Amino acid sequence: MSIITISRSFCSKGNIVAEKIAAAMGYECISREILLEASEQFNVPEIKLARAIHDGPSVYDRFTHGKECYIAFIKAALLNRLKKGNIVYHGLAGHFFVQDIPHILKIRLLADMQSRIADEMARENVTEEIARKRIAKDDKERCNWSSHLYKIDTRDPELYDLSINLRHVSVEDCVTIIRNTMELEYFKGSEKTKKLLENLALTATVKASLVNRYYNAEVTTRQGNVVIKLPDPVAKVDKTKEEIKSLLTQIQGIKDIYLDVKSNTLSRTAMHK
Repeated sequence: MSIITISRSFCSKGNIVAEKIAAAMGYECISREILLEASEQFNVPEIKLARAIHDGPSVYDRFTHGKECYIAFIKAALLNRLKKGNIVYHGLAGHFFVQDIPHILKIRLLADMQSRIADEMARENVTEEIARKRIAKDDKERCNWSSHLYKIDTRDPELYDLSINLRHVSVEDCVTIIRNTMELEYFKGSEKTKKLLENLALTATVKASLVNRYYNAEVTTRQGNVVIKLPDPVAKVDKTKEEIKSLLTQIQGIKDIYLDVKSNTLSRTAMHK
């Protein structure tokens, strides 16, 4: 079971590299398909999901947590695909969701600004000034996005196992570098990685199922055992527990559910009688 995630800036040939490496290794290559799956599973328009993992946060998002809800849906869809293995993912946000999972090759592709501008000019038939502005805007949005949601900079090399500058490296040579790296024992995957991904995928699926109703729910899973904690007390504990369980009835892989829900009602003592 092997997985490659590719992070890249706008107009950095990331899609071309991803498709070629997937074809060379016989892997599945996915990107926008994840948005379609999340859209269908959670009944959310694809355009809203696309904006959620691209645009920087608005003032409205900061108060409603709308963007975070959509990202929870995307995370669940992506992790459930990745756990199958032998995948190259080159969509947005992939490396964030698997940052702590070992044996997954996390790649950052770099391209110089002039090459990016030339590609955008040719692709969209626009002037150099327009292409430059589009790229600068896209770079800013992605930076704001990662900073707001994850407090990290996508340009930080410590987030990746391998960074490749395409300024002097051809796409073909880039594919060769990635294939050779995947031959290393560390990136061949393991049973431990598989179990970690399964736990992560189940956790994300549970969280996505609860996020609209219980945004602050803290979810952990281990071998099918799900622990859900609500940090804020509620008025009706039993009713809340029933509702949470009802939201999870369609999720496969759950063995047991443990709920940590506190009441905000003071117990009646002698003073209250």
